[in-house]
Amino acid sequence: MKMKTNKQQSKKKQNNYAFIDSQNVYLSVKNQRWKLDWKRFRVYLKDKYGVAEAFMFIGYMPGNEALYTYLQQAGYTVIFKPTLVYKRNGKEVVKGNVDAELVLHAMIEYNNYDKAVMVTGDGDFHCLVEYLLDQGKLGRLLVPNRRKYSSLLWKFKEKMDFLNQLKQKVGEKPKKRQ
Repeated sequence: MKMKTNKQQSKKKQNNYAFIDSQNVYLSVKNQRWKLDWKRFRVYLKDKYGVAEAFMFIGYMPGNEALYTYLQQAGYTVIFKPTLVYKRNGKEVVKGNVDAELVLHAMIEYNNYDKAVMVTGDGDFHCLVEYLLDQGKLGRLLVPNRRKYSSLLWKFKEKMDFLNQLKQKVGEKPKKRQ
């Protein structure tokens, strides 16, 4: 009979939830000139942080159903926010602010997880991150871009990890030419 190591045992017992600000992640990674492979990222969250449930907060846009299906099949619980479309300086702007939904779900699910893994670089989540830290419920704060995130989050640097160095692990693989 093969014995499991303490590390293997503790990973299996973890019941952590991830709360993902999808727009912040998408735009931050895009700004770094690479694309996140959401399926590989979901596996990474499970393996690295013991994430049993990953909540993805995203603005709903008709026509993106294939993306939403892909995210659900990759293992995310997708929480939609209605979007507003309006004109600013002659350009069409789409706004789907998910902040309130993310905070609300982190609190609704509070008793269901051991630790929360917050995936954002947005300072609007400062109060949630601080509360989770004070309650011993913050696992990690995973910031998409080490060079560009809110200074309101600096005080949590001891709990931060960054996506910058994970391009090889969770980035989209280049498509092979035929």
